[in-house]
Amino acid sequence: MLAVGVNLAWGLNFAVVKLGLAEMPPILMVAFRYGLVALVLIPWLKWPKGKFLQVLGVSFTLGFLHFALMFTGVSGVDASVAAIAVQVQVPFSALLAYILFRDTLGWRRTGGIALAIGGVVLIAGGPNAVHGGGADPFYVTLIIMAAFAWAVSSIQVKRIGTIGTLTLNAWIALLAAPQLAVGSVLIEGVTWTTVTSAGWWAWIAVVYMALAVTVFGYGIWYHLLQRYQVSQLIPLSLLAPTFGVIFGIVLLDEAATFEKLFGGAMTLVGVAVVTLIKPPAPKETLPKPEGAA
Repeated sequence: MLAVGVNLAWGLNFAVVKLGLAEMPPILMVAFRYGLVALVLIPWLKWPKGKFLQVLGVSFTLGFLHFALMFTGVSGVDASVAAIAVQVQVPFSALLAYILFRDTLGWRRTGGIALAIGGVVLIAGGPNAVHGGGADPFYVTLIIMAAFAWAVSSIQVKRIGTIGTLTLNAWIALLAAPQLAVGSVLIEGVTWTTVTSAGWWAWIAVVYMALAVTVFGYGIWYHLLQRYQVSQLIPLSLLAPTFGVIFGIVLLDEAATFEKLFGGAMTLVGVAVVTLIKPPAPKETLPKPEGAA
């Protein structure tokens, strides 16, 4: 029930963010989100000995690049489209692990990657997008770029090694908030008037993202990962984009188009294949017997 509750909170986040973006620029919203997270996680803000520069790198890739691209993309597409398109972060992670760590893929996982990417292309409308079909390819591309940034940040976190989850999140929030604030001023041209004129939904979205998504969501999820096998929990993570599509259609009255539903199903099946099927073990080279040529 906790795992389902977390994914419900993550899925609802797409609809809440979409409502908030109607009242506040995307990068500015993320800056406030991380500022609030930093305040909440101050008790866990311990100095990462010898790893500060690595944490700073994650704060830029995940905190700035991923969320700036992600929220800007969400501002131009349906919440249900964003919930599905961002799932290509899983195939991207598998590809980067194959390139950087020589992790094996196998034909099934390779097929899953192709299926997931094909689903996102269908959501974006493919060749018909130029004629008004599907989602706006430009904003979908931003979300795909955000997914790639997330995959890169996962590799960065893997290389950091052992560090407390809350401590890492606290530092990412503290370092990312000013980066996003400066980026919002330079890119979005925000002023103090932009902040004071934001409506209730903007602030509800900020509080929801900080507390429900980050503190509650990730806090409970990491706790569950420590108690249960990953193979038990990962399938449940596919509920988040499913809930995202449902909330987008039901709460925001978004259209349930063929491209969205069929492309979303393709992407989720592809992500499931990549996530659930274990990569084949690397082939071992048998030593030659003594005296062999």
